[in-house]
Amino acid sequence: MNAPQMNLSLTSRPMLALLLAQFLSALADNALLIAAIALMKSAGQVAHIGWLQMGFVVPFIVLAPFVGVLADAYPKGRVMLVGNAIKLLGTILILIDASPVLSYTIVGVGAALYSPAKYGILTQFFHADKLVKANSWLEGSTIAAILLGVVLGGWLADASVHKALWVVVAIYAAATLINLYIPRISAEHSVQHWQLRAMLVEFWQAVVTLVKDPAAFISLLGTSLFWGTGATLRLMLFVWVPFALGVTDNQTPANLMGVLSIGIVIGAALAATTINLKNVQMAFIGGLLIGPVVIVLAAQTNIYLTAVFLVVLGTAGGLFVVPLNALLQQRGHASVGAGHALAIQNLFENIAMLILVTSYSSLAAYPVTATMTGLGGLMLITLAGLYWKIKTPK
Repeated sequence: MNAPQMNLSLTSRPMLALLLAQFLSALADNALLIAAIALMKSAGQVAHIGWLQMGFVVPFIVLAPFVGVLADAYPKGRVMLVGNAIKLLGTILILIDASPVLSYTIVGVGAALYSPAKYGILTQFFHADKLVKANSWLEGSTIAAILLGVVLGGWLADASVHKALWVVVAIYAAATLINLYIPRISAEHSVQHWQLRAMLVEFWQAVVTLVKDPAAFISLLGTSLFWGTGATLRLMLFVWVPFALGVTDNQTPANLMGVLSIGIVIGAALAATTINLKNVQMAFIGGLLIGPVVIVLAAQTNIYLTAVFLVVLGTAGGLFVVPLNALLQQRGHASVGAGHALAIQNLFENIAMLILVTSYSSLAAYPVTATMTGLGGLMLITLAGLYWKIKTPK
């Protein structure tokens, strides 16, 4: 049974608590990534940086059948609290000199639990007519945190990786406390069984349900392509910046990631004012621009032009991904539960990330400009094919 919708105002106290908790959690996530990359660079493990991202995404894939059930079976605010506490544990492990990849994998476990709850709770806070705007606010909070997190992480890591990690611990602790102010809404779906086999069967049935829903399937494919490309591009920047721009510090690629985030905030704001669930196809205006902009970006040698193209890229991405997120939440809430839907979305997105990041790591011997150009071409072809599928009469 679906939990009742509260139909809150976008400026209500529960929504503001959610936005603040998400801001702090995403801020820590991104500062931690930069600090972990700096730690591996200082240890002479540049070639293994891709393993960080792979370690983070594997829990999203392995735990996908279970985290959606948990997000729908318990109050989502409390599920978010537990997720942040696990992220905090992973960061502490890095501080005590545990393996950065193993520790970051534990952070990924917390993130895998946290993600379906943070988005799924929106369908309990708001009716469908507010979902795109609510998503744009949550996405805006996330991207603002990414912007500040990568800049803060780069600045702190250049000064002291150890101090950067302590700052991340403090931020995760604050996010965990803020989660207590998110109201305890009743469970979206009661769980009839906790047997492993039954949960796997139920998850597979939910996957089939969403894949057979054309609108949900389009959202799954579109967001997976976007985030898979984004995760790969983020790692590429740390190799591309020294190669193309001749800058070797940690702060410059982190700042450029922040510039990209500014663009995503702009795109999310545009989506909130121009796109709703009735005209969601307009999101592909942004989607079809992503590939060409990545191709042009790969050829840049000037940092200012690079920043301009990153803003354009982020704007196109925000315009594309925010409406598709809202579409999947609405379709999922009506069929398999928002928590299940978001766990399935995480599964698809992180499989895409794993494939693209692994492919990039296997191409490390090739010039980074060539692999970046190839990534842009792949994005252009696949999203053009998806758009053609949408527009073709059934």
